[in-house]
Amino acid sequence: MPTKYKSRAGNRWRGVVKIGGAVVATRLFGTGPQEKRAASEWELKTRKELTKPRTPSDSPSVLGWADKYGQYSMQNHVKTTFRAKVRVLKRFLTFLGSGDLSAVTPALVMEYLQRQARDRSGYAANTDRKELGAAWKWGEKYLTGFPKVINPFLAVDKFKEVRSPRYVPEEHDFWRVVEAAQGQDKCILLAFFYLGARRGEIFRLKWEDVDFAKNQVRLGTFKTAGGSMRFDWMPLAQELRAALLAWKEQRPYKTAWVFAALRDSASPNHCAGEAFRSKKNGMMLALCKKAGVKPFGFHAIRHLHASILFNEGGELSVIQRQLRHTSPATTVQYLRSLGYAEDHKRKVLAVIEGRQAQAPAVLQFAPKPNPQDDSVHTPGAQTGTDKIS
Repeated sequence: MPTKYKSRAGNRWRGVVKIGGAVVATRLFGTGPQEKRAASEWELKTRKELTKPRTPSDSPSVLGWADKYGQYSMQNHVKTTFRAKVRVLKRFLTFLGSGDLSAVTPALVMEYLQRQARDRSGYAANTDRKELGAAWKWGEKYLTGFPKVINPFLAVDKFKEVRSPRYVPEEHDFWRVVEAAQGQDKCILLAFFYLGARRGEIFRLKWEDVDFAKNQVRLGTFKTAGGSMRFDWMPLAQELRAALLAWKEQRPYKTAWVFAALRDSASPNHCAGEAFRSKKNGMMLALCKKAGVKPFGFHAIRHLHASILFNEGGELSVIQRQLRHTSPATTVQYLRSLGYAEDHKRKVLAVIEGRQAQAPAVLQFAPKPNPQDDSVHTPGAQTGTDKIS
């Protein structure tokens, strides 16, 4: 039976499928009686599909494949990656509906991706192609009865796309935002700037990760090949060290977290004293507006950190270590996304700049000697200085 779901657009209808008392599938619909009927029809069709008897040779359903891959992603990927993958799967399921995986052909995938390229962008279509192709590869490896056919998503060629370089704020804009911040907010900004860290790495920091004696900070990331946590000790700049020491003394909640929520929110998981969380860069938008600069988020400060290292002549290996990339190729791609192609531009300009058309060289010939010129010394002649004593 469809239920009402409160959203910003109003009360939408939500289809819910339960089997054995457990929710196995949900889907949001629009508002109004027609959408309620659509939700009811979807519930009946989905329940029938999920409860249909299958032989071991039957291939998994599209819905079952998407659900199992979503469960795998939730356990093995960071939250932002998991949510991005779920959004892609939902878009494709909305386009296709339920059915057997044998219906997913390159022709059908092409139709779906063309629609994404038309309605969103070529880059968005290529992103969906990549994510769905990865999900298909996972199904081939782990799901029994998965079709042994060419990957229909990767069989489709990439779409044309226009990708602008990521925004890197001017350094003076960043310091204007720092001046507009106070207390913990200012300390958070300095941590992002001096460590070049990701948002999760900063917000999961504990005081045990800050070694004031050795001037180093331990950052942990899940962005590894296997999805396991990896820790790296990073240098602690004196400016950040002083800010952290001051904040440790004045913080109102003496908890293990370096940065904590300072007030309760509507979320039961976001209470004062618990680990700090900032949704959708609300803090940064407010600070940028206060400072009167073009808005930028936490990750843009990481871009600024990388660009400063690059522009000051930092070696690729140094930048890779500081950004904590496993592969130097990732760092090269990262710099390229910021508008840099390693030091290609600098090396080219060092050779080619300053060159201009020059007049052809003129050969100079010495004048013929004048026999009557006493100052000219001819072979065999003796001058006063050539006399033998």
